[in-house]
Amino acid sequence: MTKAVKGFLSGLVLIALIAVPACRHKTTPVKPVPQPDTAATMVPPVPTTVPQPAQTQPPAIKPNEDFVTETAPRVTSEELSGNIEEANRQAQLRGFIKDAYFGYDEAALGADAQAALTDSANWLKRNAGFNLLIEGHCDERGTEQYNLALGDRRANQAKQFLMTLGVDAARIRTVSYGEERPFDPGHDESAWAKNRRAHLVLVK
Repeated sequence: MTKAVKGFLSGLVLIALIAVPACRHKTTPVKPVPQPDTAATMVPPVPTTVPQPAQTQPPAIKPNEDFVTETAPRVTSEELSGNIEEANRQAQLRGFIKDAYFGYDEAALGADAQAALTDSANWLKRNAGFNLLIEGHCDERGTEQYNLALGDRRANQAKQFLMTLGVDAARIRTVSYGEERPFDPGHDESAWAKNRRAHLVLVK
């Protein structure tokens, strides 16, 4: 082989050795594969309908506590027995009519007596089907004639008071029994206090 050929081959080998590493490093860069955004995957789906506001009930109307209504039931004569004696017993027990009591040797109406007659007048005005007999009574002290007169004054005082409260005078009669019909037959102050009274009796 001539020197010229050897030199040519050596040059080719040298060029090949230089070119191979250069070609080895000249590679196409690999594009990174995009990773999914985890934050994006956590976003909840958009609702298809717009949420409506919660329905609220209108506030309840509070009753006016200052307005006073009549709570007591209206009493009518139909609530009493058709028998007049039983009707009187029922009327006394239920407090529809109440007796008026007096102090010793007195015919003036005290506060308690006026309150009792006021309740009686209110019931009588609502129950026109009944009339009234007022009996005047006394305790056993004093003469019979004196006590009859005192009982009469007591009965008439009760009648006048009922009339001022609106009970028709034509519906009221009076009678005096003096000491003849004691409510309590005892002979002490406790019994006497019960016997000094204007006793109200329903009549037809």
